[in-house]
Amino acid sequence: MKIRVLGSAAGGGFPQWNCNCPNCSGLRSGTLHGRARTQSSIVVGDGACWALVNASPDILAQLQANPDLQPGRGTRDSAICAIVLVDGQVDHTTGLYMLREAVRPWPIWCTDSTFADLTRGNPVFGVLGYFCGVDRHRIGLDDAGFTIDTLPGVKWRALPVASKPAPYSPNRDAPVAGDNLALVIEDASSGKTAVYAPGLSAIDDAVWQAMQSAACVMVDGTFWTDDEMVDLGISRKRARDIGHLPQSGAGGMLEWLDRLPSGTRRILIHINNTNPILDESSAQSADLKRRRVEVAWDGMEIVL
Repeated sequence: MKIRVLGSAAGGGFPQWNCNCPNCSGLRSGTLHGRARTQSSIVVGDGACWALVNASPDILAQLQANPDLQPGRGTRDSAICAIVLVDGQVDHTTGLYMLREAVRPWPIWCTDSTFADLTRGNPVFGVLGYFCGVDRHRIGLDDAGFTIDTLPGVKWRALPVASKPAPYSPNRDAPVAGDNLALVIEDASSGKTAVYAPGLSAIDDAVWQAMQSAACVMVDGTFWTDDEMVDLGISRKRARDIGHLPQSGAGGMLEWLDRLPSGTRRILIHINNTNPILDESSAQSADLKRRRVEVAWDGMEIVL
């Protein structure tokens, strides 16, 4: 089983189109040692068939950058055989509009709360009904997990996580389990697992147990500090206010990652354009290297 990162940035990508923070302006001018990134998404598969996990607004550019996802077996074709959504956020669902030319309804796995977001709050599924259509499959929140018929070598299990539902969600003011997910993705032949959690405001016992037994964790790397955007004058909200556990500070993501078994591969994904780890010459980037923590990049591939 392979996991390929299509997009590794948070919403807006890097550089963000209207942002002149030190990172974005530095990348544009060539003074920052880093690389551009599109918005967060991965694919999981065996090389012939892939499940798309989240459809970002950058999906068309991501597909063009990965030509093996368009194998050319027919006049209209794609190696993407299914779509799995971890939430109903704009950053993870806008790309569904770009995939409307499909020749059959998209098999889409999501929770009941995400389904409500995408039929009531932001009716993406209703719009797609006028084009290719949606074949919705329910993600339950029990331990049974689920499988995708076209990708039998992969087992999936969803874990509810603490984060924020979309602003248009019916649950915005009263979040429920299933608004946001971490995914435990298992190679059926090797039994090895990866935990994918691009949005985490806290790590509970279930998520921590899954992380400890995983061969690889790909977790929320949005912000370095809790007050990152406040200090830059971009927002009045802190990282935790919008559902993201910062890397640094007491109880931050790095403290959790340091406690994992030595053989666990640790990867930060969903990196906000303001995060200093995007500068590969920064002290924060050097700190990650000392801790053996990687920063996801577009095109990165993990084999389980």
